[in-house]
Amino acid sequence: MRGRVYIFIFALGLFLIPRPSCAQENEIREEESAEVFLEEYTDEFQEKFFEALKQKGIENYDRAVNLLLECKQLDPNNSVLDHELSKAYLASKQVVLAQQYGISALNARPDNFWVLNTLVDITQRQGLGLEVVKDKIPYNNTKLQENLAVIYFKQENFESALKILNGMKSSVFSKDLTSRINNSIKNRENTEVQKDTIIVEVQKESPMENYVSNISGFLVKSDFKNAASVSEEALENFPAQPYFYYTYGLSLNKLNKHKEAVAILESGLDYLLDDVDLANKMYKELVDANNALGNSSKANMYLSKLKSGS
Repeated sequence: MRGRVYIFIFALGLFLIPRPSCAQENEIREEESAEVFLEEYTDEFQEKFFEALKQKGIENYDRAVNLLLECKQLDPNNSVLDHELSKAYLASKQVVLAQQYGISALNARPDNFWVLNTLVDITQRQGLGLEVVKDKIPYNNTKLQENLAVIYFKQENFESALKILNGMKSSVFSKDLTSRINNSIKNRENTEVQKDTIIVEVQKESPMENYVSNISGFLVKSDFKNAASVSEEALENFPAQPYFYYTYGLSLNKLNKHKEAVAILESGLDYLLDDVDLANKMYKELVDANNALGNSSKANMYLSKLKSGS
């Protein structure tokens, strides 16, 4: 029974915003009040409600919705059920119904942080804001406004949070949250400056040269697996650079993937210009790959090109 009490407490949204003072006393009172609350309901209601939470927890949303609707038949005015239905409908991507029950739940409990948070989530999933339903909820409720400012702050939507706070009467809460927001904005600006500096420094180096350097390092260490991986990535970014076809083919040969090596190396030949040294290196790898595959005629063909340098 006590385990179910805790689940029901969570569903009721009693643990909203932590209050360090009198925390233990509040917890005891909340548990006692939840037990009294549960006693008001039939076993049928409790079984359906807890089964609905279970089904939602295992992502069986349709079953959860049906059970919650059955609970609504037993207690049509229960705002906890409206909140749970809004979350279940949102999880099953039935946004219109989710919004309908979310509005109903918030009208019943306008000072509840989690009910508001769910409705904000529902509207944002549609690419909208809470303003789209402001005429259907007690939007100017002081506690709702405070909770909304906190939600925006947690989302790092500082501009919207400050807009809410600036429209409210000055209080300890508004001053404290405004200060925290301004500090967060300063920290974000400092982080962005650092990121911009790093980006500028990286851009000073040629990306292609970085690839050449990394691949060379792996080849020196005979780390052909990483050399192949970086060569493949380099080709995706520089598909007309024959050097990367060579290093990719070389690495594949060393990994005994000779058939793949032949395909890569032959593709790279189309991009060769007047680099005789690179051409000879590619021909040598083609000779080795074809010999490994038992294709002596093609191996001899590339061997002749290697000897002539043509």
